[in-house]
Amino acid sequence: MSGPQNGSAPPTTNGAGPNELEVLCRELQAKVDGFLDTPTEDEVLNSVKNQIIVARGVIDEALRRYRPEELSLSYNGGKDCLVLLILILASLPTSTSLQASSSSPRPFPRRLQALYIRPPLPFAEVDEFVTTTSEIYHLDLTTSNQPMKPALTAYLRERPEVKAVFVGTRRTDPHGADLTFFDETDADWPRFMRIHPVIDWHYREVWGFIRALHIPYCPLYDKGYTSLGGTDDTHPNPALKGGKGSNSGADGQQFRPAYELMEDREERLGRDR
Repeated sequence: MSGPQNGSAPPTTNGAGPNELEVLCRELQAKVDGFLDTPTEDEVLNSVKNQIIVARGVIDEALRRYRPEELSLSYNGGKDCLVLLILILASLPTSTSLQASSSSPRPFPRRLQALYIRPPLPFAEVDEFVTTTSEIYHLDLTTSNQPMKPALTAYLRERPEVKAVFVGTRRTDPHGADLTFFDETDADWPRFMRIHPVIDWHYREVWGFIRALHIPYCPLYDKGYTSLGGTDDTHPNPALKGGKGSNSGADGQQFRPAYELMEDREERLGRDR
């Protein structure tokens, strides 16, 4: 499978339309639909197509259950939540609750709510990517420096209308093995529905989607990082050390880009926890 290193600039609007988010969503919808309609013999890309169909079904179900103002996205600029963000935006134009033909159509949202919980020692590149993409993709972003539980508690206190949160967790992530598409939080956590549209995606499918659709991603991934946390617990993946196409990583060592990794089980080799 071939493709660019990092994507071209995401679709942007010039402000001429009545709702910039709607214009962007329709462009992304066309981009995803075009990918689905393009025949390929690439095994990974065909599996990506199947995963898109499943994920869109989960997102559509979430949009049937909840109004846009009741939904938020857990967004930290990583590859998984980036894929999820693109799929959510591409799904909004076909949401039955937003259709003019609906018995009581709702106005198309102008921003998508999102929460960024920063690690104690964040990468400057991640912070910059989150800020930039939040503007490009019209996110109503709240940033918290608290640990996850108090951050969520404070967020839901400030936004009591939020009933469900999209999360980019995958099956191979810590605590991801037993999750389903829709899971209530545990009893000792703030109460909301967690929605996991990409739970069954594999690592190479995530990168297949990003590269096939030319989605720009955090530049740390081109330096051998495969799973992003903070600067104190995240390092370039040793499985990508050296070889053709390497880029300078930590301490001047050479690492290949993240999309060259193939195995799910090797994804977190660069994480201390």
